[in-house]
Amino acid sequence: MSRDPDTLPKEPRDAPFVGESAPPGYRSLVVVVLSPLAFALVFACWTLFAVLGVELRRDLALGSVGFAVLLAMPMLAGALASLPMALLARRHGGRRVMLGCLLLICPFLWWISQAHHYLEFLLAGLGLGLGAGALAAGLVYVAELGPARHAGLALGLYGAGMVGAGLSYLLLPLVSQAYGWRMAPLLYLLPVLLVAALLWLFADDGDAPASVGEAEDDEAPPARASPRRRAVRLVSRLADWQLWRLAITYSFFFGAFVALALWLPGHLTARYGLSLQAAALWALPFTLAVGAGQVIGGALADLRDFRSLRWWVSAFVLVCLFLLSYPPFSMRIEGIHGELMLHYAAPLWVFLGLLVAMGVAMGMGQGSLMRLIHRDHGGDMALVGGLALTLGGLFAALLPLVFVVGGEWLGVHTAGFMFLYAALVACMLVMVADHARGACRT
Repeated sequence: MSRDPDTLPKEPRDAPFVGESAPPGYRSLVVVVLSPLAFALVFACWTLFAVLGVELRRDLALGSVGFAVLLAMPMLAGALASLPMALLARRHGGRRVMLGCLLLICPFLWWISQAHHYLEFLLAGLGLGLGAGALAAGLVYVAELGPARHAGLALGLYGAGMVGAGLSYLLLPLVSQAYGWRMAPLLYLLPVLLVAALLWLFADDGDAPASVGEAEDDEAPPARASPRRRAVRLVSRLADWQLWRLAITYSFFFGAFVALALWLPGHLTARYGLSLQAAALWALPFTLAVGAGQVIGGALADLRDFRSLRWWVSAFVLVCLFLLSYPPFSMRIEGIHGELMLHYAAPLWVFLGLLVAMGVAMGMGQGSLMRLIHRDHGGDMALVGGLALTLGGLFAALLPLVFVVGGEWLGVHTAGFMFLYAALVACMLVMVADHARGACRT
């Protein structure tokens, strides 16, 4: 009689195997150090186009829509690659997939430094998006081999690799100013190769468990299951609403952060008249706040089952987005003793304060939600985690174009925050419907 693989003991996750020559905790230490480094480098590569936007738009004579499409390319390819790469990592080991994806983006970094035509940059951006396979594989790697008692903290530290966007904010403007923007992509080649070498030398995959759902049929063992049968099983698993519940909420926070990280330098330049270098530095606290929030949210979720935290975090982010959505405006009021004129324009420090507060909340939402996904779907972590990254990547790929089109349609700089506000309202309605559905079942 076959047994459901979800009920089998998950030794690689609950009690990580340590090689004979490795001291206790060695594998967990390697996992929580090298995986976030890979995450940070991939994110840094994705923000290349955003930080070099002024030079690219000048040299390629790009309009707003063309530049938005260029920003969206890595996100689109990353979304399409996330779920397959997560499942490959589950089947063949996260380290192998991370290594392959890190090495894969290297020729595309070099291509960006040599490209001259818009189509070349689009294709190179698609190639950079394949680095999302390293993100998805790293998520599976940390979930499987990280410390079991502090899984939320380990996942939070991994998610904090998003601060790699801040690395681009700091370094790329300086490199571009000193050596020209074509040298900037080459800046990341050596770190990417170095982290790949460290993963190859010091990390291992352990005993990768069987893929989810592949051991359910006695007549077709996992080793002999056809690709068609595995695809049918995967589709049947994805039809289960339970896999989508937390993934949808996570995808909003993930996608919104990625899109804002790409959009903020240009937004600050247009709204406050900053130079690109100054705008990138002013955007840096937002990325750091999200990274810190990821660690806090994951650590809190280790202490107790903070399922209500997603409601409080979503409500707080909703308030921040409402305030950030207000563009500068003037109001004339016909008073008893004459006209009253009111003018509102958020100064830069107020705007930044709201961004940082929202960033901490968004990070806490991501960290706690990933811990809940790990707790509720430990055996399906590759499937549910990959699904969350896929949905988040698709959302992030849509947002740059929506920001530009919405801004031109409404004629205000804050149209992006307005759209995020509406999207979060829709996400919270899905959460309410899911809560009501659960209450009806009980």
